[in-house]
Amino acid sequence: MPYVAELEKAGIPTVTIDLADQDEMLKQTALTNGVPNVRFIHASRTLPGPEDVSSFAQEMLDALTRPLTKKEKDVGRYEPPQPRVLFEGTLDEAETFYQQTRHIPAPLNAPISIYTDGLPIRVPTEERVKEMLKGTSHRPDEIISYQADATTFQSDITGTVGLKVQRQVGDPVFFQPMMWTATVEKVATIAVMAGCKPEHLPVVLAIAESACPTGTTVAWSQWACVSGPYAKEIGMNSGIGLLDPGSPANMPIGRAYQLMAINLGGAVPGINRMNSIGSPFNSGGTCFAENADGLPPGWKGLNEEYGYRKDQSVVMVMNGSSLLGAGQFSPGGYRAFQKSGHGGLARRLDVKGTPGPHNWLEYLSSSLWAGREGGVTFIMVPEMARHLYDYGFKSKEDIYRWLYDKAFESLGDFRNRSWPDLNTNGWMGIEKTSGKHWKELPDDYRVPLIGDPFDNCIIVAGGDEEVCTQIAGRHASPSPVYSIDAWR
Repeated sequence: MPYVAELEKAGIPTVTIDLADQDEMLKQTALTNGVPNVRFIHASRTLPGPEDVSSFAQEMLDALTRPLTKKEKDVGRYEPPQPRVLFEGTLDEAETFYQQTRHIPAPLNAPISIYTDGLPIRVPTEERVKEMLKGTSHRPDEIISYQADATTFQSDITGTVGLKVQRQVGDPVFFQPMMWTATVEKVATIAVMAGCKPEHLPVVLAIAESACPTGTTVAWSQWACVSGPYAKEIGMNSGIGLLDPGSPANMPIGRAYQLMAINLGGAVPGINRMNSIGSPFNSGGTCFAENADGLPPGWKGLNEEYGYRKDQSVVMVMNGSSLLGAGQFSPGGYRAFQKSGHGGLARRLDVKGTPGPHNWLEYLSSSLWAGREGGVTFIMVPEMARHLYDYGFKSKEDIYRWLYDKAFESLGDFRNRSWPDLNTNGWMGIEKTSGKHWKELPDDYRVPLIGDPFDNCIIVAGGDEEVCTQIAGRHASPSPVYSIDAWR
């Protein structure tokens, strides 16, 4: 859409081929790109390709050759007023007001909350917001802006990731998907609604710096992980059940992400948030803390991985495509495998009868990219991290490189996947490991399923029972990490 907007603003007619159930999403995409009256026609989800093209080809040609009308030449971003106070009245009236819903037509056909995530919220009164603002030294009317230079992905309203964009300190944050700005006070209002305490506000402001994207069309999962001493200061859970309910710090902080996406970014299911199924990570929100004390010697926390010091606090904010899985090992089976080399894991890895330590990631490696490509984030308990260290991985970087080497397959098999048709520019681009055109490579040439070793990520956290959870996604660049200390 950004390229379409450039052409339209230059007076060159374009036509976007869309699906009928995504009309509202396309219209809002056009609004955010300053071309509110872009032309679009519908393709079919079910017709065979040649038949589908034949059905809209003439309409497309007509739209491309017909001069733009005066209305279609109108440009300008949709920037509705954002009043400081949403509601004034009694507390009971306010609770009723904030629980309002509106009916979203197809493809949703259901009522959706206007201001909330569907759960009751704490009403943000003037007094409560004022108390919340004690958690930061930043002015209430300050526009949320980048606190450090950063490279970010520019996503549009459809969740499609565009080009990398270099952000400078002080540049305003445009909340996705509608690209609105917000003040510190507005974020504090959201923090009140989510049930946060004033001491939680710095991390909520840091999460706000991410622009709170929600993705679309598949099963996008939003979550955040805090690294550094701040997690202990506010009592975050980094141990047993860190992804479960119960923590009075983890839960409201995670929830604040979703409420910011709704109220500051304008995300609405069925209109511009088109997760076909969605993710349990987004129900109530997900935030947890890294267990810095559980890191093996020489392993960096997330803060140090991203260039911060061990005594500095950051939050990694992720918008991954789905939850992959967890609980691959029966606990007793895993212990037998590591202690004495017994059980199914030992048989599979051909170490039967050999005491540990053993590389349990070898057991998973064949399935990590069975149905997808891209990086994987591993949340592993300290004991399992220590086993990898004792095995010989003296740093996370050692594991990242090992995983990268495992993530290769023949070009013949790679061609049978879905995403490469898009990511290779229809096989017309250059394959990066060889520097050659894709069509010049033989079928037995081995290509990577992830872009970079550091697209994988390891977070050490959780309890004592042996388990590892894998979540799709991490981008080595741009950085998804934001300073919490900058917002104190």
